[in-house]
Amino acid sequence: MDGGPAIPHQPRVSDGPGTPGAAAPTGAAAPARTATSAGTATSAATATSAGAVGDNRFAVLGPIRAWRGGQALPSGSPQQRALLAALLLRDGRTATAPELIDAIWGEDPPQQALATIRTYASRLRKVLDPGLLVSDAGGYAIRLRHQESLDLAIARGLASDAERARTAGDRALARTLLARALDLWDGEPLAGVPGPHAETERTRLTEWRFQLLETRLDLDLEVGQHAEAVSELTALTAAHPLRERLRELLMLALYRSGRQAEALAVYADTRRLLADELGVDPRPELSALQQRILNADAELARTEDPAPAATPAPVRPAQLPATVPDFTGRTPFVSELGEILAGSDGQVMAVSALAGIGGVGKTTLAVHVAHAARPHFPDGQLYVDLQGTEPRPALPEAVLGSFLRALGTPDSAIPDSAADRAALYRSTLDGRRVLVLLDNARDAAQVRPLLPGTAGCAALVTSRVRMSGLAGAHLVDLDVMSPEEALQLFTRIVGSERVGAERQAALDVVGACGFLPLAIRIAASRLAARRTWTVSVLAAKLADERRRLDELQSGDLAVKATFELGYGQLEPAQQRAFRLLGLADGPDISLPAAAAALDLPEHDTEDLLEALVDCSLLESAAPGRYRFHDLVRLYARACAERDERPEGGREAALDRLLDFYLATASRVYALERPGDRLPAHLSETRHPGLVLGEPRAALDWLFTEADPLLACVRQSAGRPGALRRAVDLLWAAKDLSESGANSKQYELAALTLCEAARAARDPRSEGRARTTLTMVHLFVGRFAEADEQARQAMELARLAGDPLPSCWAPNDRGIIALYQKRHEDGERFLLEAIENFRADGNFIGEASALCNLSRIHVVLGRMSSAIDLAQQGIAIYDRMGLTLRLANGRYALGIALTQAGRLAEALDQLGEALSLFHDNRQPLWEGVTHFRLAEAHLAAQRPALAAKHAEQAIALRGIGGEWRRATVLTVLGKALRRLGQPDRARACWRDAEAVFLQLGSAELAEVQALLAAELAA
Repeated sequence: MDGGPAIPHQPRVSDGPGTPGAAAPTGAAAPARTATSAGTATSAATATSAGAVGDNRFAVLGPIRAWRGGQALPSGSPQQRALLAALLLRDGRTATAPELIDAIWGEDPPQQALATIRTYASRLRKVLDPGLLVSDAGGYAIRLRHQESLDLAIARGLASDAERARTAGDRALARTLLARALDLWDGEPLAGVPGPHAETERTRLTEWRFQLLETRLDLDLEVGQHAEAVSELTALTAAHPLRERLRELLMLALYRSGRQAEALAVYADTRRLLADELGVDPRPELSALQQRILNADAELARTEDPAPAATPAPVRPAQLPATVPDFTGRTPFVSELGEILAGSDGQVMAVSALAGIGGVGKTTLAVHVAHAARPHFPDGQLYVDLQGTEPRPALPEAVLGSFLRALGTPDSAIPDSAADRAALYRSTLDGRRVLVLLDNARDAAQVRPLLPGTAGCAALVTSRVRMSGLAGAHLVDLDVMSPEEALQLFTRIVGSERVGAERQAALDVVGACGFLPLAIRIAASRLAARRTWTVSVLAAKLADERRRLDELQSGDLAVKATFELGYGQLEPAQQRAFRLLGLADGPDISLPAAAAALDLPEHDTEDLLEALVDCSLLESAAPGRYRFHDLVRLYARACAERDERPEGGREAALDRLLDFYLATASRVYALERPGDRLPAHLSETRHPGLVLGEPRAALDWLFTEADPLLACVRQSAGRPGALRRAVDLLWAAKDLSESGANSKQYELAALTLCEAARAARDPRSEGRARTTLTMVHLFVGRFAEADEQARQAMELARLAGDPLPSCWAPNDRGIIALYQKRHEDGERFLLEAIENFRADGNFIGEASALCNLSRIHVVLGRMSSAIDLAQQGIAIYDRMGLTLRLANGRYALGIALTQAGRLAEALDQLGEALSLFHDNRQPLWEGVTHFRLAEAHLAAQRPALAAKHAEQAIALRGIGGEWRRATVLTVLGKALRRLGQPDRARACWRDAEAVFLQLGSAELAEVQALLAAELAA
């Protein structure tokens, strides 16, 4: 529907039904509004209370109700409520006695109708505020003191404001206002009110609500919330199958969610339904939409606004690092790149790639040009260091996850695979003008997934290699500075007075630096900070061949002499900090982690690190976080190898860092899972770690530290004496394995540890490492791989006598066997897990295994024992006060009750589990719980609710990856089939069939049987 809904106007009580589109009568004059911004207004009801304290308030958008302040008032018999409703809907105008009699009783009034009207009026006067119900000209009227005293008046005001906001282009505000208006409905309007007038108004108000709802859904699609809208639209079309506008919106939402086959199936179902029920064809708009979908019309995929996040305004990232105030020279390059970026609003995305040796100033130039081009990219700028010179460069999927979050995409909406993330990234940037700066790239393959791909956007890339494989890129080879530019840069930093007095010495300095900008900047900055030095002193230092000559002529190591100069000016404590912190892998390091590595208090560490920042040997990535330039890190490590005495000092620093991460991660685990025995089985640490107050702060720390923590795990895998602690750290940080943003890095760390442990012939470490790898495979639905890892973990645990994998590996194998329909194996594994958990005194693990065993008994048909096992697990969780784990128990009990046919109890348990998972930020568990709710509703013959929960499960994904999505699609198809939408049901089943076929899943037979039955029908 174009535009906002029609604002309803009040007909006379005796009027018949209005024309289509005149949806509801007004309950009062539109409330006064106060302007809030150009083109928008806010209802006074949203800014002030509805009248003074104690005034009467009324509701007609549901049962007829009245209040005085917060106290509900009696509204009398049904006919008395009909009188009250008729007067409230008159907008303060008088209704005559004959009109009221006709409104309440129609053509069959009682003999004493007039006397009855007077009795009802008298009773209402006693209840309502004095002077509210008045007699006038032989009739009655209700004169509200405040128009906001009636819910219908508030709704009309909000709808009017929404229409203004939409006209002004503020679709996010319009959507919010309409949502608030719809929230005022409380079931059927005028519920339980008898009489022809109430029936007419009930129909009118209901139709108006549908108009508001369709407009709000239309706005959802305009602002890009198509995936979220699918679930609601599925339920609405099931409840109101003949409303073609809802079908049209559902088709569009499905198409924009990448579900084209389902969108076309909706049209086929609609055409069949209309022909069978009404003998008509779909309306032209619906047919036109079908044709546009068949033609893959690109305009259909466009949304006018990005989806709003916490605020109505779209997220506008501004991630560019600060440009240097003394940027010098490079005039031809600045002009060339600036012209390319300024002209990027054409039909092709602009890509410029800068190549050159380390320290030549690629990043400085790119950042300077990017800042100058900001006015051409009003929708924001993205920046990332791709760590191309590191042994493990940044993974494109990890960078895409960071970019999507910066653009306002919630974590729950970020896909798992690199290809899906790249597609969503390009879609998010479509229609926006954003500049992307990809710094320090390894090669073209790393860069390609990160390019916007749409006209209007642009990318700047820096790398040590020439990006000849980047199709269509404008390539720039950046060389060292000319002598004049180098001297100018040196002078700007040191000061013209000092350089002017010793010009030749200054030329000697920049020449010794090889005219390399980074070397010049570091050398000049050190000199500027030492006011007692002359330029000649610096030149003499650089002339020392032991520090400069060979390195300055060695390609990428040409800046080492300059780094040596900076290092030589540091105090001994600063030098030690520089050397030791350079040893740690990872993109950056936090202040507490650095303090642990240095074995110093945080405030002393901060002083040292800020001094290194001042010396340009360290960068401040963010408040409390620091990072090295890649070449500076290599130099720092060389210094540590050369200077750190005793030699064990290097390993000791890395040990302290590992202990810091392990101790803190163990504390996070304990806060998240109080009573779990895992922390008691972890390696001892010499560092106490951070003290974290509550679970939310603990999880925030874990996810903030994910990259450096996992880098520490991988680095520690090959260090003597560190392997066991590295394995324990990975297990303690298991929450990262469930994170879509960190799962790839977690899996890489687990694989690294498995290989290291096997090479070290350490069965304890290998068994634990394979248990972590089991979790990775299990969460993404790779059940065969998960089972093999768990099998090896069990064997290794027996060899090492390690209780941890002995408990958790059979527990995991039980779940895997359940998914693979090997139920007898699953029961055997889980009984073993229960026995081992009890032997270890791990009540939490025992409860987990009991709940898992309950699910095995469900599929074996042992419903009584399945329910009993789940209740045993719940009792343990309840006794220990474990809110999150209690959700797992209620989830298992809900499954058992569903299969036992006790559907009302099952829905209660699953509903409580869903709420607990949501409160504890467990979106994957939320997803699978929605799936189980869909199953329960389907069993209860409520296919519309089943379809709604299945759609929400798809939106939230869930544990099991593609396998889980296919199981949800199977249930969704069943619900849609029962709702009379066979074409869309078949589309769901075909998608599920493709996934099960690829995975070799046992569920393939069921979905193929469903498709075969549908074809035979």
